[in-house]
Parts: sequence; C-alpha cells; structure tokens
Amino acid sequence: AYHLFYQHFPYAPRWGTMHWGHAVSKDLVNWEHKGIALFPTKYEDQNGCFSGSALEHEGRMYVFYTGVHYCRPNPEDIHSCLEDQFESSQLMITSEDGIHFDNFHGKRVVIPPIGSAGIGDKTHTRDPKVWRGKDAWYMMLGSAGREGAGKLLFYRSENLWDWTLVNTATKERGFGWMWECPDYFETEGGKVLVFSPMGFRNDGKRYADQTICMTVDFEEETCQMDLSDSYQLLDYGQDLYAPQSTLDAEGRRVLVAWLRMPEAVDGAWSGMFCIPRVVEVKHGHIYFRVHPNVENQYTKPIHSAADADEAGYKVSLDMAEGESLDIGGYRIFRRDGQICTDRTAVFDGQEDYRMQFATPVVKEGFHLDVYVDRNMIEVFVNEGEYVISNAVYGLGNEIGGDLTEKLRIYTME
Repeated sequence: AYHLFYQHFPYAPRWGTMHWGHAVSKDLVNWEHKGIALFPTKYEDQNGCFSGSALEHEGRMYVFYTGVHYCRPNPEDIHSCLEDQFESSQLMITSEDGIHFDNFHGKRVVIPPIGSAGIGDKTHTRDPKVWRGKDAWYMMLGSAGREGAGKLLFYRSENLWDWTLVNTATKERGFGWMWECPDYFETEGGKVLVFSPMGFRNDGKRYADQTICMTVDFEEETCQMDLSDSYQLLDYGQDLYAPQSTLDAEGRRVLVAWLRMPEAVDGAWSGMFCIPRVVEVKHGHIYFRVHPNVENQYTKPIHSAADADEAGYKVSLDMAEGESLDIGGYRIFRRDGQICTDRTAVFDGQEDYRMQFATPVVKEGFHLDVYVDRNMIEVFVNEGEYVISNAVYGLGNEIGGDLTEKLRIYTME
C-alpha cells in the first residue's frame, strides 16, 4: 500500500498546531482516510508535529518528523507563537503495521535543536528526509544559514536511531533564506534535488515561498552536494508547495505536492494534493508527468464538462500559436511559444495573489492534457515538460474558446 501523510490541523480549516493526517491507497487513485497518525504529546512536539518522511525497514515503518516547541505562545491564540520564538527537534516514531502509532510512549528525539549557529538554526531546521544509501542511512534537513541563505544539513546513521552530522550544502543569496521540505533522489537521467526556499519570489504577491528543482552532483561517502546554477520551478502555477516523493511498485519516482488555497471551500476544508506525478530527467530537463495509474482512469469520452462525474474530467488537445481555451472561466492560451493561463475570473477577491502564469518557452510541441477538478486545474504540457497547477473557486461548466472542435474530453470509467 501507499501511505500519504500530511500536516493537518483537526479543529478548523486554518493553520494551527499540526498533527499528521493519514490516507492509504493501493493504486494511487482510490484513497482511504485513516484519521490522525501523529499528534503532540512531548515537550519537543508540544506545538506541532510538522513535516518529515517515512520508510519501511524489516517489516516496520519508521517515521521521522519535526517537533516544534513554542518559547513564546500567543496568549490570545495558543496555536501560534510570538516573534518566531520556537525550537525545532527531529523525532522518530515506529509502527508495526503503518496504521497505529504509540504517540504517548513511542517517540524518540533523534536530533535536538541545533546548538551552533555555524551549523544551522535552532528555530528554522526541519523536514527530515531519510533514505537508505549503499552502506548506511542518510537524513537531509532544511535550515537557515547565518548569511541569509538557506542550507541543507546531511546526517548519517547505521541504525536509524543515532545520527551524526556529515556535511552541509548551500548556495549564494538569491535562493531564499530557509530551505523547506528538501528531497533528494536519483533517476536514470540524473540526480535531482527538490526544495522549497522561503522568500524565493518576492514580487509583492502572496506565496513568495516557492518550490524549485535542479539536477545535482552528490557523493554519498562525504555527503558533498554540488548544486546547479540553473533550476526549474516544480510547477509554473506557483500554488504547489512542499512536495515529497517515493518509489511506486514499478520503481518509478512518484511525487505529490500540496496545493495552497487562500480560503476554505464551503468553510469546511482547505488545501488539496496534486495528481501523483512521475519524475524523470531527460537531457538535463526534469519532467513531471501524470502517473499512469491516474492517466489510465480518464478514458470514458464525454461530450461536455457537464457530463463529468465528481472526479472531474480531462481535456486533451494540441494548441497552435494564438489559440485559446476557456474552461469554466479559467483561460489557457499559447503566446510567444509559451503556454499561459489566467484565473482572474475564477479567483475573485484575491488581489494579493498571482492571476497570470506562463511556462518557459516550450521546446517539444504543444500537446496539453488538462485535469479539471472543482477547485484545482492541472495543465500538463507535452506529458510533463512543464506543468501549471492552480487553485480555483466558482468554476463553471462551460468550455469555450477557439478549440472546441479539437477537444477530446474524458471522465473516469
């Protein structure tokens, strides 16, 4: 089974003291919610169980996460703190079946708050990603450096319990001040680093924190990572954040990311996850394509969006220069060799957020597969050469524009 854990505040559709929600799937398509997996019980995670990673070893699940303790809780709202005064520790908990966790007796602090500013930040060090190397276990943490630049910390362990700092990596200014949710993996086409630098895109709009990816060189023995000067946005819609990846049953690298949403839907819930995406590197370019399990579900032809079931629908087409498509108020068009989108008509009252988006110049033709949900649209260009994913509100049922004769529309069988 596939296990998807996510930060979750169970008391209201807003940010707060984080727990871990949990969903399980056998096929990455159909998901069953399992309730709360982790919740605060210790001094070190009193104010939240934040992001991390999980792995299986010898029939047990090992979960690593960041625990937060507020030094100065807000007396008017205990689910927030004053002046960023908190400490972060890295904790581990295990489970025999991947479902039940002993939150009261099963937690262990494996890395206490960083004590040396030369290594990392006691407040802003978090999101452990753990993987098995050739001869040991490795952990990567995101942190903030003294020079206003984010950094990565690399640890090694022989037993998953005792961890030793091995090395660090950073870039000069321009890549944000704190690197959240780092992920590292190897594909046939190259080694990939994905991370979410805070303060990366300061253009006066919300979501200055973005997710970027790049090919890197990494030497396991020394944990020496050389970061590229060139990068890609994970998603050119700029709403996705904090992705993590795993391997599927076929050995493919599969990534899922969180869709940030400025307001709750029907006042009940906020935040979604994108379609699971297979990550591949071809000729130095990182592709994010729809996982085949999902793609193979959308095969039932329909005549209009109104005929789709609650799982939404997929629109496939080839777009020529100057052509446009309107999906319920969400505009997609091709201009100057780029695929562009505009959500102004379906994002009312959100002037602080970006409305227009564009890919870089597209290299391989202009085939689009657009997956449409009530509150999320994902535009895949050339099977993952670029992707634009956006949160939307009040999406209509009509599809218009220049291309209505060329469209193929599918819903799930």
